[in-house]
Amino acid sequence: MNTIDNQLVSQTIAKMLLEIRAVKLSPDKPFKWASGWDSPIYCDNRQTLSFPKVRTYIKHSLADLISEKFPRAEAIAGVATAGIPQGALVADVLGLPFLYVRPEPKKHGMGNQIEGKLEANTQVVLVEDLISTGGSSLKSADAIVAAGGKVLGMAAIFTYGFDIAAQNFASKNIKLSTLCSYQALVEEASKLAYILPSQLETLTKWRENPSEWKI
Repeated sequence: MNTIDNQLVSQTIAKMLLEIRAVKLSPDKPFKWASGWDSPIYCDNRQTLSFPKVRTYIKHSLADLISEKFPRAEAIAGVATAGIPQGALVADVLGLPFLYVRPEPKKHGMGNQIEGKLEANTQVVLVEDLISTGGSSLKSADAIVAAGGKVLGMAAIFTYGFDIAAQNFASKNIKLSTLCSYQALVEEASKLAYILPSQLETLTKWRENPSEWKI
């Protein structure tokens, strides 16, 4: 297991996300999130899967993070859909069983919400690509518990660092560990001149009160 240098990993991933154009800025025509919030920024971590160097760095960084923060992990569960490939890659590195969790049970076939073998009392770490409010991610944790598993925590590539997410995870008593943050991303974007000063001001204002932000 490698000890995580949190600042270096966060800066490296932020730079990689910017280099592969996984971060989209649209302050004049905001993105609409599942939560209903308007956002001038969209971070699409699915793009990382198409870049072997980036994919490999994230895979090993997540594996190191899980080994350090959740050493008792017995299985990895990907949160559908974006957490599925990331979770499978990490489970392979760690040599652990893998399963994934749908947002809701299938409406046909076996009607499964969890795909893969989950033994009773198995200690599971959930893997997600991105955390905004945490609401949808935590539903996967509920599904694991309902099926008889134990959730040690969640590991994710990126977090916006919203207070509501921290509150949601705390309310479920689930530890969240992430590789990269919104602050690191914005700082790196400014350093690389990826964003203009006016855009930086917009991103800062949005981050202060995302639920109420409007153009």
